[in-house]
Amino acid sequence: MLSYTRTIHTVDAHTGGEPLRIVISGLPPVPGKTILERRSWLKKERDDLRQFLMNEPRGHADMYGAYLLPPTTDAADFGVIFIHNEGYSDMCGHGIIALGKTLVELNHVERTIPLTRIGFDTPAGFIEAHVEWDGVRAGNVTFRNVPAFIYQRDVEVDTPSFGKMIGDIVFGGAFYYYMNVEQAGLQVKPEQVRSLIQLGAETKAAVKAKVQIQHPLEPGLNTLYGTIVDGLPNNPAADQVNVCIFADREVDRSPTGTGTSGRAAQLFLRQKLAMNQPLINESIVGSCFTVRVIATTKVGEFDAAITEVTGNAHIMSFNQWVLEESDPFPQGFFLR
Repeated sequence: MLSYTRTIHTVDAHTGGEPLRIVISGLPPVPGKTILERRSWLKKERDDLRQFLMNEPRGHADMYGAYLLPPTTDAADFGVIFIHNEGYSDMCGHGIIALGKTLVELNHVERTIPLTRIGFDTPAGFIEAHVEWDGVRAGNVTFRNVPAFIYQRDVEVDTPSFGKMIGDIVFGGAFYYYMNVEQAGLQVKPEQVRSLIQLGAETKAAVKAKVQIQHPLEPGLNTLYGTIVDGLPNNPAADQVNVCIFADREVDRSPTGTGTSGRAAQLFLRQKLAMNQPLINESIVGSCFTVRVIATTKVGEFDAAITEVTGNAHIMSFNQWVLEESDPFPQGFFLR
């Protein structure tokens, strides 16, 4: 008789092609009064669970996931911690969209027509999502993001393969370095993904070496998460195309929810996008998010924008992951 030392149940979904493995049972009790405290505990004490679910042979180098936890604030219905090949995210827009779709579709929240509200406590702050519900199926998901702001403008760095690059560091739920792809002589197309990964990895390393990053209000938000490279759209209905290279050379297949939020804030604060003007952002695989700046605020000394991002997701599978006692790869392996 086989002996299993671990059993974890997940629902796997995707948002615009980007996976989200949602853990619905099998986690140990996670201590902490805040989501950041809970994330710190998981990182220190139970990172084996992240590796088990993200790494091969159960996952892959571009896998992404979410732990659903009890909320930590009165306004929230759930707490959520996002995981990937390198560690833990501060926020994830594609993840919120997939969670909203899944929770409504599977009747894990009280559903209301035409929109069902779900509140999430994330490491970056509180997120409110509204999911279209017609009484039969869940549709598009719109979430109001945490305030986004330009942290540092016109940051110039040297890269080994592409020379000098210039871009803005923007917070949209995580810190990204935004740059236009034409500087590198590339295009945001699937056939150039290897070169785009190299560009993203080199610019991220160069920016991290040059700029000390610290969110003005939250000490736990203090690192550059990735590089976002934008260009002319491939889809004539879109305003731009972009790709996000994050974590350990991971490629976001979606337009990137927090990245799309940050891009709208960047354009708005540079007076290139009007209040409530929709921006349609295309991903490297052709999926799209729509974003609007709906209000302004301040984050410490920074002028900031509040955005709403809309996208859709699809459920792919229901899984029971087990760890056999004799399995030589309990934490899996990372292979590029």
